[in-house]
Amino acid sequence: MTHVTPRDHAVSRLAATPLEPGVTPDPSVARVRAVHRAVADLRRGTPVLMEGAAPDGAEGLVLLPAETAGARGLGEFAALAGAPPVLLLAPARAAAVLRRPVQQGVPAVALTLPRTLLEPATLRGLADPTAEQLLPSDPGVGQAPALAGAALALTKLAHLLPAAIAAPLLPGAAERAAELGLLRVAAADVLTYPHQMAARLVRVAEAEVPLGDAPDARVVAFRGPDAGIEHLAILVGRPEAAAAPPLVRIHSECFTGDLLGSLRCDCGPQLRGAIKRMAENGAGVLLYLAQEGRGIGLVNKLRAYRLQDRGLDTLDANRALGWGADERTFLVAATMLEELGLREVRLLTNNPDKVAALAACGLAVHREQHAFAPNGVNDRYLATKAERFGHLLG
Repeated sequence: MTHVTPRDHAVSRLAATPLEPGVTPDPSVARVRAVHRAVADLRRGTPVLMEGAAPDGAEGLVLLPAETAGARGLGEFAALAGAPPVLLLAPARAAAVLRRPVQQGVPAVALTLPRTLLEPATLRGLADPTAEQLLPSDPGVGQAPALAGAALALTKLAHLLPAAIAAPLLPGAAERAAELGLLRVAAADVLTYPHQMAARLVRVAEAEVPLGDAPDARVVAFRGPDAGIEHLAILVGRPEAAAAPPLVRIHSECFTGDLLGSLRCDCGPQLRGAIKRMAENGAGVLLYLAQEGRGIGLVNKLRAYRLQDRGLDTLDANRALGWGADERTFLVAATMLEELGLREVRLLTNNPDKVAALAACGLAVHREQHAFAPNGVNDRYLATKAERFGHLLG
């Protein structure tokens, strides 16, 4: 006999409850929820079905991240795969695995995998350049599916290594996936998700938080409609009432530099220096964005550090992991500034991309220099910023 819990009764009642009169389903909310839930499942090592443009789902894929693949996930993946899987990798990572050049400028390269490579430890080794291993057999190169770019984009949203096994769906896969409780997500919704989240941020909380260098400070929290990641605005004084455009700093969170005082970067001095300068100026806003490691996340940033210790610079380390040089979106910052009522700012930055991004969103931007001297450890890091990212440090 099946035991039914009170929670089961509650869930059944909720599922059977019609929407209140006048309340209609919002398709855009449903699409955002699907992506958000798919991200959570991929982090747990659960396969996800990705649907393409064809109404019958013929262009669909089942995919599973190489980083989180386990025995259960691989078993569920196999139950839905209509053909032998391929491993999707970014071109730079694929070239390193194959030890030969591959086509550049494509969303992904598809490696054909012998059955001996379809096990968790080997898949993780193929995805992660910090865990290189000798392969029992060499993979070949196959045809990347049409949805390969969206598949890797979804793994990036999960802050996992951009590497996933993928296969076309078996006939009847939708029914089998429903039996397994697996999610379906549209490729187009994955690709528009970052823009959706950035453009729809709302203020959710605010409090006075006196700081050592800025006693008159407030923290305002912003959140997207999926109730996911929060971004913060640190308001020094009353920038919204300032007679002149206030100082603004767009600062991507840096656990190692901001909290631990790491010498590998200049993030900590930039953070504290900006707040101090705003206090001296009488007002300012520091936007603290949840975009660690230029958008690749803390775990991947630590992996990039390992590669830098082997001789790569910041840009090449990110690419070796399968990421772009800079994965951030500054639409987040523009949305927050507009919510704060600021349309003209003096931006504390050395990064021309930040200036261009805010200007493209319709803000009036005046750049203010914000550079700090090398400390003997981060000299190469700063040189790479200037030489390869175009930062104006002089």
